[in-house]
Amino acid sequence: MSYQQYQQAYQTNSVTTASPGELTLMLYNGCLKFIKLAKQAMEDKDYQVKNTNIQKAQKIIQELMITLDEGADISKQMMPIYDFINRRLMEANIQNDSAILDEASDLVAEFRDTWKQVIQLTRSTQTQGANV
Repeated sequence: MSYQQYQQAYQTNSVTTASPGELTLMLYNGCLKFIKLAKQAMEDKDYQVKNTNIQKAQKIIQELMITLDEGADISKQMMPIYDFINRRLMEANIQNDSAILDEASDLVAEFRDTWKQVIQLTRSTQTQGANV
């Protein structure tokens, strides 16, 4: 088995064994990765790679949008922000503006960091509950 095959097997296993919370965290990290790659491509004037990576980031944001629980109050607050991020990514792509990519990246990073804290708190609470 080659290194790439091992890496692919590991990634597949990571996704299939992850909790829903960990999957969401992976989506945020993937979105940030694609925004970073798009920004680098923009600087390199490789517009095809820029476009591809921005579209990948947009698809992740759209996936996060459609998986929101419409009944939850927090979802009503998150949806407009996701929509804003998606529109800013589109504008960055059209205008070749790395500052707009930075803005979108900052918002996604805030969501990711908050989500990471939620996962840590949930694990801590579950561990304490198991020890009682």
